[in-house]
Amino acid sequence: MQEQYDYIIVGAGSAGCVLANRLSADPSISVLLVESGPDDSSPLIRMPRGIGKLLAPGNPHVWDYQVSRGQGMPAEVWLKGRAIGGSSSINGMVYVRGAPADYDAWEAAGCIGWGWKDMARQFVALEDHQLGASEARGDSGPLKVSIHPSGSPLCEAVIQAAEQSGVQRVSDTNHVATVEQGAFGYQPQTTWQGKRFSAARAFLHPIRKRPNLRILTGTEVLRINFSERRAVSLLVRDKRGERQFGIRREVILSAGAIQSPKLLQLSGVGPAALLAEHGVPLISDSPNVGRNLREHVCLAMQYRVTGGSLNHCFRGLGLLGSLWKYYAHSRGPLTHAAHEAGGFIKTRPELDRADAQIGVSLHSLVQEGETVVPEKLPGLTFYCYFMRPESQGQLSIRSADPDVPPAIDANFLDSEVDQTAAIALIRWVRQLCAQPALAPYIVSEEVPGRAAQSDEEVLAAARAIGQTAYHVSGTCRMGGDSASVLDPELRVRGVSGVRVVDTSIMPTLVSGNTNAPAMAIALRAAELILEGATRRQSDSPHRQLDLHELEGQQQ
Repeated sequence: MQEQYDYIIVGAGSAGCVLANRLSADPSISVLLVESGPDDSSPLIRMPRGIGKLLAPGNPHVWDYQVSRGQGMPAEVWLKGRAIGGSSSINGMVYVRGAPADYDAWEAAGCIGWGWKDMARQFVALEDHQLGASEARGDSGPLKVSIHPSGSPLCEAVIQAAEQSGVQRVSDTNHVATVEQGAFGYQPQTTWQGKRFSAARAFLHPIRKRPNLRILTGTEVLRINFSERRAVSLLVRDKRGERQFGIRREVILSAGAIQSPKLLQLSGVGPAALLAEHGVPLISDSPNVGRNLREHVCLAMQYRVTGGSLNHCFRGLGLLGSLWKYYAHSRGPLTHAAHEAGGFIKTRPELDRADAQIGVSLHSLVQEGETVVPEKLPGLTFYCYFMRPESQGQLSIRSADPDVPPAIDANFLDSEVDQTAAIALIRWVRQLCAQPALAPYIVSEEVPGRAAQSDEEVLAAARAIGQTAYHVSGTCRMGGDSASVLDPELRVRGVSGVRVVDTSIMPTLVSGNTNAPAMAIALRAAELILEGATRRQSDSPHRQLDLHELEGQQQ
């Protein structure tokens, strides 16, 4: 007999872990959480700088995709989390919420209930922040957020140089005014006591033993099956073969901005001509599934420096010393997130709000054979991107076979706005490095190199070095218009019993990293799902979970 569940969540990533926690809080609701990757038991996941090994094609904890970047840009590989915790288990742990104006713009465009008023409280409920509570910061939520320790001479030089450039220094770079008007400081990050603090640690580990929650790993989702446009079952495959699970209420796609639209297309929800081309029976013609792909174009500017770099801590005997500090004391460079410092800046003074984000990393990388490793000489990297790109890409299935990866065109730097911002951003970082506080550390600009001077040369350099920021979004856009893939309650238009809850729902990219917004989106989605279920079943209302009452101890 076919097993049935009230809710089936596809993907145990940042959003999926939150949903599993919230929806299974009512013991009368049965929840199945399906993850294609393994559990998050690898010690490289807990080790913050384990990302150097995790973020590699072929690693079992990641999906890897070949992607066309755009005009004049060679193809690249995109990596996305494929494990319990999803990308929160393999990412750089940079904690950024986005700007209030981002969410208010969603609401103004028809996404009622998604403005800052509703989203701010999700972030407050989310956080257990080292800096304590404030109007827009939480201190008793399930997700640990810490600040990188101060004191590095090179970090101090960068922050002081930012001040000399007119950018204020702050203790919390996520402060509302900071994100809007710009500021620099030490990086907020999802680590705790020297270890990664993923969505799985915050939301899933404490409640894994709930009897009404079942978690499957190593299980591929192949297709949603429909009857009269109603989702009725999910076809999956694991080492035992194919089987189906019945859907009583809804299937929720939280598989990420690549896998979620791919699964919709494979299931017959997508552009009719595309589905016909690949022999997929049409359930609902939804032309924008897979379109509106948004991504930040990361410009990694590398500098040779006189000292203060951590390159030597990740090679040879230095690496052995770092490993000893990590395992013996949970300290040292291996406990660092991707960036030690950073912030938000206006690339041009006339702008009304900050338009770019910069992450400061006390290392520089070089290609050695098939791998990327820290350089032997001391280096510093600025990871920079324009926060509100207008260029849009798309993805589409290339076959009805779920094992065939989709075709992805990022279409980077297609918009003139994006091009202008990229040029201004490279020039701003150069100006930063010329400030009195930082200039004594700078030996040379290694990437892209000072040879690029004219606007045309700088743009060509941006095309040469521009790469994914791991913030892929927008491919199942929500909106109040009929052309949107999702309505404002994240229900897939044209069918029933299917929602999408992950970064693919974003109409436009938020101003910054997307991991924290993915969790906040899931908190908001859970409210909408449970409120809707309560309205439909007024005789058996669902208890709302207090996030402060997580079962068990934090792992």
